[in-house]
Amino acid sequence: MRAVVNSSPLIFLAKIGKLDLLNKLFDEVIIPKAVYEEVV
Repeated sequence: MRAVVNSSPLIFLAKIGKLDLLNKLFDEVIIPKAVYEEVV
């Protein structure tokens, strides 16, 4: 299953140290360029 994520889940998962959950739950995680630029 694929997931397209926006900035909120990325930010909150990173804050609690659980960013790896996305890779555990989904086969493919898609981060649009605009979201990447906002978060990074």
